[in-house]
Amino acid sequence: MKTIATVPVETAKSTDLVAAPALPQVKQPSWKLLALALVIAGVSDVISFAVTLVLPLQWGVDLATAITLFMIFGRRRAILPGLIAEAIPGMGIFPVWILVVISIILYDDIVKRRKS
Repeated sequence: MKTIATVPVETAKSTDLVAAPALPQVKQPSWKLLALALVIAGVSDVISFAVTLVLPLQWGVDLATAITLFMIFGRRRAILPGLIAEAIPGMGIFPVWILVVISIILYDDIVKRRKS
């Protein structure tokens, strides 16, 4: 018979199993920035409605709006589907950017309440 040398096993600590969040937490913008984002979204939707038949111009407006909203809100998942929805011909008649901004405002508030 062979004897196997035993090595003491370390016990896992509760801090060993904690995973870091996948994305860094993004701060909630101030009410002034939220109002500015809502105004930008409204102006963009009006311009998109006016240039519905000129697709390259509409795409430029939507891309500029998405970049501006990214600068105001940071990385938010709702901005990308808004950009995709605006890229579909004929969707310029719906206020997609206003809906995106309102959903970001409401969703962030719900997430904060749930975490608390």
